Amino acid sequence: MAYRNGTYIAFHAEGKTDPTASDIKYYRMLKAWHEHDDIEFKFVNSHDKVAAVRDTSTKQTIMRSLRERLDNSKNMVLIIGETTKNDTDFVPYEIAYAVDTCKIPIICVYTGYSSILNPKSHRDEWPPALAKRIDANTVRALHIPFKQKVIDTAIGQFHLNNLPEGSLTYYTKEAQKSMGVTFSS
Repeated sequence: MAYRNGTYIAFHAEGKTDPTASDIKYYRMLKAWHEHDDIEFKFVNSHDKVAAVRDTSTKQTIMRSLRERLDNSKNMVLIIGETTKNDTDFVPYEIAYAVDTCKIPIICVYTGYSSILNPKSHRDEWPPALAKRIDANTVRALHIPFKQKVIDTAIGQFHLNNLPEGSLTYYTKEAQKSMGVTFSS
């Protein structure tokens, strides 16, 4: 059995390697927060626990590596940007394996929002693999904005042994305020 202490981060790279051309920029931001000495943001990155695959690797090799990383994970951060719902290969596979096989919670992190108070209102942004599992209530998911303190709190709070209550869990307005989220009047 794998030692499951990592956080798996999934995002839609759109087949691009340019760090500013897709949601990979959000993944890199998480890594930058983690590596910065003056920012409290710590997690065990599941992607660092397994040897990297090359861009020229076969799809089967990449999927085997993804499974190994997920098998070592206690939770998944799913970065949901403008194009995440359009991913037809790796994001759906990662969601399905994380939920159906690994039984780990998904922390749905939405880019471009200052707060998340009504996860259902973001349905049009969900990848179909996530929507299917939310509809069936087979995923334990927390929905949050892409904010450093909120993400850090969620990663520390939700894992294999402490799952969100359901598929549409979110932090209350008061909880988000306590984590530095500001709301307009």
